[in-house]
Amino acid sequence: MSIHEEKIKELELKANEIRQSVIEMLVEAGSGHTAGPMGMADIFTALYFHVLNHDPKNPEWPERDRLILSNGHITPVRYAAMAHAGYFPIEELKTLRKLGTRLQGHPERERLPGVETTSGPLGSGLGQACGIAYAARMSAPKGRGFASEGGGDGTRFRVYCIMSDGEQEAGVTWEAALFAGKNKLSNLTGIIDRNNIQIDGMTENIMPIEPLRAKYEAFNWHVLEIDGHNIEEFVDAVEEAKAIYEKPTVIIAHTIPGKGIPEIEFDYKWHGIPPKPEEAKKFLDELRTLKGKIVSEHQ
Repeated sequence: MSIHEEKIKELELKANEIRQSVIEMLVEAGSGHTAGPMGMADIFTALYFHVLNHDPKNPEWPERDRLILSNGHITPVRYAAMAHAGYFPIEELKTLRKLGTRLQGHPERERLPGVETTSGPLGSGLGQACGIAYAARMSAPKGRGFASEGGGDGTRFRVYCIMSDGEQEAGVTWEAALFAGKNKLSNLTGIIDRNNIQIDGMTENIMPIEPLRAKYEAFNWHVLEIDGHNIEEFVDAVEEAKAIYEKPTVIIAHTIPGKGIPEIEFDYKWHGIPPKPEEAKKFLDELRTLKGKIVSEHQ
């Protein structure tokens, strides 16, 4: 899956559009999380527009890759990426968190086609992803690249699990990590949003999780660390994960919470609040200015 300069430019511009959609959604809703969705826009863009094997017109396609969102509170960025990819009309994004909407504050599987799991309680996603990856490995045909017994007549797909760094404080996460390592779930790739914040402050002040890399390595995972805003680095890491046949892989993506809006970057107070209308107007103007910089950088 090679990625060239023109494709990188295309994805960076799409990520900017998705960030704008996130701001518009949140100000319309009057509630929700800002920092995490803005920080993960580049990775969600790369997933939905380059990495995932999926079909927006056929969201239940059996051979699709599964994307599990464990930290469900950042779902505005997932909804925005899905809408831009064609799963549903972009106009529907304005219904975020409204009564009866398909776009709940935390994603619900039975409401929106293309959402694999219902998420909310932090720490549950990795266990769900492990179960799906283990089942896929059991049913996959022999000789299709799994470190497994194989032998089934099912299809082969990969499982991606996005997690927050704050939920690495949850014990259930590490039970799942043990299971994945023990069972050599090489078809599973974890992606940790290492933005260093949680709702009450910095992770290393609330409950330190470092040395994070060493912990996953001790649990028999292949670990990669990247700049979460460098799309080329992320795509390369995903490709490397596919080449690891005896271990699950986790990508620790170092991101800036609130990325794209300088005055809120790294401010943990924006973890769980939306912008006010006047703030949203300013943020959108800044993102439109950033769009011009992206174009000029790739000329």
